[in-house]
Amino acid sequence: MNENSIPPHLNDLLVQSGSDQDATSLAALIDGVAAAPRPSNPDEWMVLVAEAPSDDLKAHLRAQLTDAANTKNGLDGEPTRPERTTALRAEMSRAGIDGFIVPRCDAHQGEYVSSNSERLAWLTGFTGSAGSAVVLQNKAAIFVDGRYTLQAQDQVDAQVFEICHMADISATEWVARTLPSQATLAYDPWLLTPKQVARFAAACKRAGGELVACQENLIDRVWSDRPADPISPIAPQIDTYSGQSSADKRLEIGNQLVAQGVDCVFLSAPDSIAWLLNVRGADVPFTPFALSFALLRADGTADWFVDPRKLTKPVKNHLGNGVTLRLPQDLENALIQLGAKKATVRLSPAEHPAWVFQKLESAGGLVNHGTDPCQLTKAVKNHTEVAGIRNAHLRDGVAVCRFLAWVDHHANDGEISELNAADQLERFRRENDLFRGLSFPTISGSGPNGAIVHYRVCEKTNRPLDQNSLYLVDSGAQYLDGTTDITRTIAIGRPSPEMCRNFTRVLKGHIALAEARFPVGTTGSQLDILARAPLWNAGLDYDHGTGHGVGAHLSVHEGPQRISKMPNTVALQPGMVISNEPGYYKQAAYGIRIENLVCVCEISDIPDAERAMLGFETLTYAPIDRRLMVVDLLSPSEISWINAYHEQVFTKIGPQLADGDRIWLKAVTAAV
Repeated sequence: MNENSIPPHLNDLLVQSGSDQDATSLAALIDGVAAAPRPSNPDEWMVLVAEAPSDDLKAHLRAQLTDAANTKNGLDGEPTRPERTTALRAEMSRAGIDGFIVPRCDAHQGEYVSSNSERLAWLTGFTGSAGSAVVLQNKAAIFVDGRYTLQAQDQVDAQVFEICHMADISATEWVARTLPSQATLAYDPWLLTPKQVARFAAACKRAGGELVACQENLIDRVWSDRPADPISPIAPQIDTYSGQSSADKRLEIGNQLVAQGVDCVFLSAPDSIAWLLNVRGADVPFTPFALSFALLRADGTADWFVDPRKLTKPVKNHLGNGVTLRLPQDLENALIQLGAKKATVRLSPAEHPAWVFQKLESAGGLVNHGTDPCQLTKAVKNHTEVAGIRNAHLRDGVAVCRFLAWVDHHANDGEISELNAADQLERFRRENDLFRGLSFPTISGSGPNGAIVHYRVCEKTNRPLDQNSLYLVDSGAQYLDGTTDITRTIAIGRPSPEMCRNFTRVLKGHIALAEARFPVGTTGSQLDILARAPLWNAGLDYDHGTGHGVGAHLSVHEGPQRISKMPNTVALQPGMVISNEPGYYKQAAYGIRIENLVCVCEISDIPDAERAMLGFETLTYAPIDRRLMVVDLLSPSEISWINAYHEQVFTKIGPQLADGDRIWLKAVTAAV
């Protein structure tokens, strides 16, 4: 925000509303708010200015936020701009280095990043959620996985960056082959973990070069219009939704540290901090996180390193005496003090920034290698959280059923596109009072676009819902009491026999997993084959995991539990919420996925059981398209499951629908 654009009477309006801001500090605050995602309530950020801003002040704040949000920041979705790589190379020369690593991440290693951490997108034009680049003085390459090869080819100038598929060559292997002898390759120690640093260091050694840490990110030196750090209000997650106080959570984790001989644990994962302190924010898209760091001691007290401009009065009152608020820039001194005391600090070489390791160890601290202890405890939801998640799914089910009815009523008109379908689904969800936003960008894929597993519709790729095809919609929402994620594949017109056969195979795998019963101690990787077997029997498969953990008004992709081919040592426990989403994708033709969320639960109705057994409670309620089912491929028990599930869908959702939609739901949930 330009200070010259500040209205001369703004300070008077601030004083009249009881704000402790002045016009100058407000300008910086608004720049931070403009860098954060837009909330479901566009004015909720104003509580950071004044508890009860006047109407005149609100009008000024809206206008100033609009001006700040319209400021160019280099993230315009345009393909590669070669002059940016040229500027980076000039900065590399000034710094006396020969190469620079540009990962797509921030210091928190999360799935979503704020706009000022989109360095890879700014440099290359590539906007996918995973990837990295290495820039040398004479060569450069970008590395993406199979989800994004087509997108990278569309967005990245191959004359500037060699486009590499990670399965063919990794960034470290490229460095080992390409870095000149005696050359130095630099990295930002806030953006690489020690595990990543070790791999790049080994690659540089193979090439006869050296890996060095930069004191400042070189992209930040040349990105002149880089957005500010995001600022969004942090609010309490009240016990009504959390089911456990922050003090009790901190004591529980602290007791784990005591048992392991650890003095404190460093926390950088935003979902861990949000869960531990019972707070929520909105600094990054689709996830209710505040970007911050924390140190939790074995006695259950914590230091929270957070921008104070994000803190609302209710959250300050909520934290209590056991949490000390500190500025983000105080973290360095805190680590030095721990080092001076020879404290043992839990750090994860695969999760935490290399900078933290380097700072603590240079100060004399002792590193205890281990995972973030909040992650597993957070994944096991308590009774209050499970109840809230059930309620969120019932409300979400109403929105999804209204949407599916809307598609059925209008798809044959030829007027529905992928974009307006996604928008309509979001409108239905927004009518819920507890709605806080989408939990990820809606995957709305018609025909061949449905075969792109992580497809994201835009104006350029938007397609109508074609007749005689399949429409795949994968979507979810954040509610104050839970997070949802559901996929349905819908017949548009008359699908082909092949589509129906493969849909039925996917459905059989979905049912097999939903009905699974397994002994305590079973991991998700041991169950994965249940979902794949019907496809394998036909010589088919899918190249993604079958299930990911889901948070309680937190991340839609949560660990450490998962269901996949990849080995996983984390046993499923009662209270864990996980997705059940087998699929099948025929390239350039169609995609199929059926996804419900399920909760791990105890099973007590097995006569003469010799072991404690677990199973799944289905949380998601929306019809599965019967038009795509080949009944001859279904067993009697599978048909019984479908009919019982659809009966529950109608019983739970039907009474909450208007007459027309309820009649539609009754028809589509009729017995097979």
